[in-house]
Amino acid sequence: MTSGRPPAGLARRVAQLQPSATHAITAKAKALEARGIRVIDFGVGEPDFDTPQTVKDAGIAAIQEGWTKYTPPAGLDELKQTVVEKLKRDQGLAYHPNQIVISCGAKHSLYNIAQALFDEGDEVLIPAPYWVSYPEQVRLQGATPVIVPTEESEGFCLSPAALTRALTPRTKAVILNSPNNPTGAVYPKSLLEELGRVLLDHHCVIISDEIYEYFLYDGAAHWSLPTLLPDLVGRTVIVNGVSKSYAMTGWRIGYAAGPAPIIQAMSSIQSQSTSNPTSISQKAAIAAIRSGTGFVTGMVTAFDQRRRAMADGLQRITGITCSLPKGGFYLFPRVSALFGRRTPSGQPIQTSTELAAYLLESAHVAVVPGGAFGAEGYLRFSYALPIEQIRTGLDQLRDAITALR
Repeated sequence: MTSGRPPAGLARRVAQLQPSATHAITAKAKALEARGIRVIDFGVGEPDFDTPQTVKDAGIAAIQEGWTKYTPPAGLDELKQTVVEKLKRDQGLAYHPNQIVISCGAKHSLYNIAQALFDEGDEVLIPAPYWVSYPEQVRLQGATPVIVPTEESEGFCLSPAALTRALTPRTKAVILNSPNNPTGAVYPKSLLEELGRVLLDHHCVIISDEIYEYFLYDGAAHWSLPTLLPDLVGRTVIVNGVSKSYAMTGWRIGYAAGPAPIIQAMSSIQSQSTSNPTSISQKAAIAAIRSGTGFVTGMVTAFDQRRRAMADGLQRITGITCSLPKGGFYLFPRVSALFGRRTPSGQPIQTSTELAAYLLESAHVAVVPGGAFGAEGYLRFSYALPIEQIRTGLDQLRDAITALR
């Protein structure tokens, strides 16, 4: 293929699109497992817990009761109302059902937002490290992702000064993600308020990805920006879903709440792309959200134990430094001290991608390179797997890194 040009028949945007690094690592791990090799998968981005039985029962009941037809493209009114009640309960925010759209997962919600808002010439500010799909979804619309680096010393949180420097007349939106994937960073209330005051003076949209809102540790609290600054309600789109909190990744239900014109545009786009999310999954999501936070609280208790065990194990490996995050279910250790070393076969390790490939092939441990998240020199580890596997994986990881020369 000629450099910079797609094959005949394909749109130019395809040539710019990067495949998801997280899905790529998972695919490679599964290929090894298909050869009979057991892989400890620290790359997975989903809870290892099963969907609650009450939620399963709601899905089964939906099938038996005939909820197997089309629903309105933007989702069932009952589910929209359930989301309205949830946002009032947890965030203290008042929405009308016409300000809610139900989509096929939070990723779909984010894509619909990008479709509804971004044009060529627009800039979208994305703090790094970032979730891998943010910049790609922006590029697919012809807009420009503007990556704003954050510092580990500042908890991987965007600073008001950095935000101020990055804002331009072309800034169409800012994406905030707290708790953060991949770092686990949780924005403190005071910092969010400072960022909000900066944004009050700039008429851009704030996209608040809150999919990990319940995964909090060490007394950390989750805050929605419009809760703290009500003047931003009319410019903020909150994105969330049931995938993480209720171990429902495969059910594919996410939602967005925001200004009615944006939500209506997203609904129109969805009506011409996917139509409605699965009717059965919507019924199950109603049961999940109405069940409250008891299930996720149990997961968080288990994740906290794993978080500490994994962080401690990583810290004991020479060449790795790891802070203890306050949210999510990922660790993001620095591994740049290992760059410049060689594998036992003599291959140099110069990047996080090369290190991740070595660990997968030699230690049979799957991790995601930090470069995919806009932060070279780091690796992302998920601790959403049983603690026995975590300990086994850490042992294999330590042996492989010790073998570097």
